Amino acid sequence: MKSDSAEFVRLLTDAQGPVYGYILTLIPDRSRARDLLQETNITLWKKAATFEEGTNFNAWACKVAYFHVLAFRRKMAREKLVFDDDILDYLAERNDERVDEDAADARTRALQRCLQKLPEHHRKLVEARYQPGASVQGIAAEQERTVGSISQTLYRIRHNLMACIEKTLSAEQAG
Repeated sequence: MKSDSAEFVRLLTDAQGPVYGYILTLIPDRSRARDLLQETNITLWKKAATFEEGTNFNAWACKVAYFHVLAFRRKMAREKLVFDDDILDYLAERNDERVDEDAADARTRALQRCLQKLPEHHRKLVEARYQPGASVQGIAAEQERTVGSISQTLYRIRHNLMACIEKTLSAEQAG
């Protein structure tokens, strides 16, 4: 995933609320939860190349956060009010089941609707870009366009898709 850092940054940004909420279910101290979120973000960035595109980014990010929470708990084991490991595991499992499945499903449906609204040549460009092994360089060569031109077009399409998804989700929440 590291090859498309803009997409990774988008996924990471979108995951901030869900991951922070997940950490808060395990560590109810907001200040410590924010610190753990930042540590999680650093780890996610360092491990970006290991994220498998097409899988649930939020679930992956929450699993990384879980390990940061465990490390934090080990440090805090001397404090009096620390959850038992079984309780922490139970809370984590329950939360894992809910990790934005509904939100992810809603975003996926919104993305599908928004993709259908794109002009056909834009939709085909997006589909070409996300084929396994595809690259902007390869697409540029196929279409006899510059890499910069393809990159800029993809940037605009992604921006429009993101705006469409947000608008679609807002409309669903309002209605």
